[in-house]
Amino acid sequence: MNGTDFSSSLLQSGTANENSALFGSTMELVALTIGFFALGAYLGRDLSVGWGWAFYILSFVLLIAMRFAVRAEALTATALLFGFGTTIGLATAPAVAYYASTNPKIVWEAGGATALFMAGLGTVGYAVRQDLSRLARLTFWLLLGLIFFGVVTIFTQIPNGALIYSVVGLVIFAVLTVVDFQRLRAAGRVASAPMIAASIFLDALNVFLFFLNVFNRHD
Repeated sequence: MNGTDFSSSLLQSGTANENSALFGSTMELVALTIGFFALGAYLGRDLSVGWGWAFYILSFVLLIAMRFAVRAEALTATALLFGFGTTIGLATAPAVAYYASTNPKIVWEAGGATALFMAGLGTVGYAVRQDLSRLARLTFWLLLGLIFFGVVTIFTQIPNGALIYSVVGLVIFAVLTVVDFQRLRAAGRVASAPMIAASIFLDALNVFLFFLNVFNRHD
């Protein structure tokens, strides 16, 4: 092996180690954020819907703050991530509590389906080599369209509108999950772990909520 080959081998080894460290750090943060979400959902089980909306606003303030903090100090970004997980748990607590009180089985079913969904599509995303950035831009516009459709279903009676909303949402977040796991493989810097963890956590959260609605309508 000549000097060039040896340097190339060291570079590839270093990159693989960095990717492995980033993957481990990110998934650890995702797991901890889910834990803080569960804590928030438990603590807020008796909250009113109004308080839920207040915590939604606070959670996204923390998410925006994290985008700035991650550039300066990883520890602060991580603390904001855990705060985000807790507040979004408090925000969704009224909805989760409703499902848990009316039909507890679907909460466990939705949780199991979400775990399988994320594991399967996350594996696909981490393995795919083709650049999916264009697909990510397309799903952004599709997500805006889905939000618009959701607003329409509030004011207009559309047959199976909520079910359509949930199924289309699952398709969109399937793509976003694949894209986020590809981004995780390509990022290479451990410092970017909190923001990628936030994206993957949001994918899982939305998938969980969509599954709750689907299983509730077909129980």
